[in-house]
Amino acid sequence: MRILDRIEEIVAAVCLSVMTILAFANVVARYVFSASFSFSEEITTYLFVLLSLLGTAIAARRRAHLGLTILTDVVNPRVRRILHIIGYVFAVAFTGAIFYYGILMVLSQRQLHQVTANMQWPEWIFGSFVPIGALFATVRFVQVLIEEIRGTDEKGGEN
Repeated sequence: MRILDRIEEIVAAVCLSVMTILAFANVVARYVFSASFSFSEEITTYLFVLLSLLGTAIAARRRAHLGLTILTDVVNPRVRRILHIIGYVFAVAFTGAIFYYGILMVLSQRQLHQVTANMQWPEWIFGSFVPIGALFATVRFVQVLIEEIRGTDEKGGEN
């Protein structure tokens, strides 16, 4: 899974870097030339979708998602583990649904020959960011679900 770690982190870093550069260049162009790049907002939005889903996968890997612990803080470790398993099952189902419906969306975009508003590029190219990011998140939630069921963390230690 180390290769998956690197892919997630590199793609997330590239997305954030490109978004930052585009946003900065657009602001400069707006103030210096009184005109903005019509494509920058579009690309930034699409990259934000991918970055958000990759961030979900990275947070799942680190078990760093926000959670309401008012219940898990007061129960015994066995019940806590059961509640975590239930939560991860829901997370797998949710991200799996995003993956499935994301694929349907991309297929529809291809079939309808949809293009982006400003760049006029095929919409499915950017639409594919949804199922790709959701696949990463689903894989990670399945991974932590298995670890939780086995009672181990990512390094093989006991929970």
